[in-house]
Amino acid sequence: MSKEQLITLIEKKREELIQIASKNGLSSTIAIHYSQELDELLNEYNRVYIKKIPAH
Repeated sequence: MSKEQLITLIEKKREELIQIASKNGLSSTIAIHYSQELDELLNEYNRVYIKKIPAH
């Protein structure tokens, strides 16, 4: 998956989470599920595209 595709998925999942949370509340089961999916996508982005800066 390309960086652009992953960013698009993250943005889509974030929008879905906002919609679900506004209808059902942030602590609803469905909102928590969407939040966990978003976390997984963000973790994948960090793992693949964010490089650690070496300490000096």
